[in-house]
Amino acid sequence: MKILLDIKDDKALHLLEVLKSLPYVKTKTISNEKAILIEEIKEAVDNLKLAKEGKLKVKTARALYNEL
Repeated sequence: MKILLDIKDDKALHLLEVLKSLPYVKTKTISNEKAILIEEIKEAVDNLKLAKEGKLKVKTARALYNEL
C-alpha cells in the first residue's frame, strides 16, 4: 500500500525518523512539484469517473474545437 502524506515541515523530520525505524516501511521523499502533479492526476481521474457516471457535465471534442 502506498500513502501520500502532507506534513508541516517542522513536524516532518520527526515522523520520518519514526517511519524509517519500522522495518516494514519504506520511505521516499518527493518534491512539492511531484506531489502537486500526483494530486492533479488524482483529481482528473475522479472527474473522469464522475463524467462516466453522468454526474459531471463535460464538453464534446467538437465543442472544444469550436471554441478555438
